[in-house]
Amino acid sequence: MTVATGVAETVDAFHRGRFYLVQPKGRGHRAGMDAMLLAALVDHAGPFRLADLGAGAGAAGLAVAARLAEAEVTLVERSAEMLAYAAKSLALPENAAIAPRVDLVEADVTLTGRARVAAGLADDSFHHVIMNPPFNDGRDRRTPDSLRAEAHAMTGGLFEAWIRTAGAIMVPGGQLSLIARPESVAEIIDACGRRFGGVEITPVYPRGGENAVRILVTAIKGSRARLAFRSPLLMHDDPESHAFSAGVDDLNNGRRAYPRKG
Repeated sequence: MTVATGVAETVDAFHRGRFYLVQPKGRGHRAGMDAMLLAALVDHAGPFRLADLGAGAGAAGLAVAARLAEAEVTLVERSAEMLAYAAKSLALPENAAIAPRVDLVEADVTLTGRARVAAGLADDSFHHVIMNPPFNDGRDRRTPDSLRAEAHAMTGGLFEAWIRTAGAIMVPGGQLSLIARPESVAEIIDACGRRFGGVEITPVYPRGGENAVRILVTAIKGSRARLAFRSPLLMHDDPESHAFSAGVDDLNNGRRAYPRKG
């Protein structure tokens, strides 16, 4: 795993300095609020294993490892370049407490059967699977940065393929967590199918009176519970301020989880 030569990097603090992330500057997908909200969906007492599918530089998976001391995290990413940034993050002295609990797997999330197992993603191995799949469709303006385009470009059947993999590598009763655009809700529910039940969906709104910009989704492997829409999250209480609401700020900085209701 090697990073591209001549690319500027940043070392960014998350969770108020509880972990640090090496990221390319002006290239690839840069982690932010989405990754932190995704990580907040994981709430688990005791030891557990988590896979972060399409992990990029590893922000969401590292956020889980930083908040939950007994989490064993596997970052799964097909881009060797982005996985190399995750490796650089794990080598930082500031991440010494979490690095021993994080593994890296270079693999395409859409692999199936023996190819997936050979890549290091065995069946029934993880208690939690998290994902922040590419979210742009063909009508969105494409970025000239190929690495960023790969991270953002949606292809047909994407949720079906990624959720199929999540179902295969997760133990019965394990939790799937993802963040996506609201327009993907029907495809996500369809992809969960009979693999996952107890789907809980939380819309995320910038402010009251505005349209949702994201949805947070959790589901349980093998559950037959019904779908539920939860109360929305408002990112900003004050219509004139860009400051996060207290609850969202806590989620963004790893001070609390956003547990399931069911």
